Amino acid sequence: MSNDLRRGALLLLAGEFILSVMAALIKYLSPEVSHGMLVFARNLFGLFFLLPIIYHQGWRNLKTDQFGLHLVRSVVGVMAMYGYFYVITHLPLAEAALVKLSAPFFLPIIALIWLGERISHKTIWAIMIGFVGVVFVLRPGSETFQPVALVGVAAAAMASVAKVTIRKMSITEPGYRIVFYFGLLATVVSGIPLIWEWQTPALSTLPWLAAIGLAGTLGQLLMTKAYQVANPGQVGPFTYAAVIYAALFGWMFWNEVIVITTLIGSALIIGAGILNMKSR
Repeated sequence: MSNDLRRGALLLLAGEFILSVMAALIKYLSPEVSHGMLVFARNLFGLFFLLPIIYHQGWRNLKTDQFGLHLVRSVVGVMAMYGYFYVITHLPLAEAALVKLSAPFFLPIIALIWLGERISHKTIWAIMIGFVGVVFVLRPGSETFQPVALVGVAAAAMASVAKVTIRKMSITEPGYRIVFYFGLLATVVSGIPLIWEWQTPALSTLPWLAAIGLAGTLGQLLMTKAYQVANPGQVGPFTYAAVIYAALFGWMFWNEVIVITTLIGSALIIGAGILNMKSR
């Protein structure tokens, strides 16, 4: 397999930047667009932008024997999306990004329980250090502790379940089929609550909602490509650029300031993440 580290790093940095733009757009629209509509629009417009890729691959190749796993992945993934979007709207962007980055520390635990995969000693240390970093970010017991951050931790756990589901499916399912079924089923699942809570968005918000869907899809495609052209263990640490992007956007548009405990937590989470990648 090829290992073009420079290309992989650039793709990953670009992907994380676009996903950070998506997070900023979600925060910007949240005062006037309901939470459910934001999630639905992300999935609906994301599916729309995926259709040309699926058309190129051929509709006949979408037949699957793993529909149940696709459905599980989609339901859990939408739950994670609800949680992450909620945290974006209630926490500084940098803290929301850091809480999201706790997902890799749940992955080995879920893979052990579900798939029976062993956990190395380095990974155990990485998990412990990572969760200490999360504690610094959350600041439990202090006046600045915000319980909403726990929603983000739960969302990260859900995202990890979704990723383990993908790993289980990937034996027989190609990537484009997994992406398509998630886009389709996530749109349906996130649309169900709107039967009772529909909110017609203002025309002025439609371009921004479409931009959220486009950014989400493009960011994920760029990150997927990055891991295809470069060794994940070597290129993976570049994903932590998301914290820098989020902090920059938060400072520029919402005057958000990073406190010292967040900086300590960032160092611990990033260090643990790199250790976790190197242990594979």
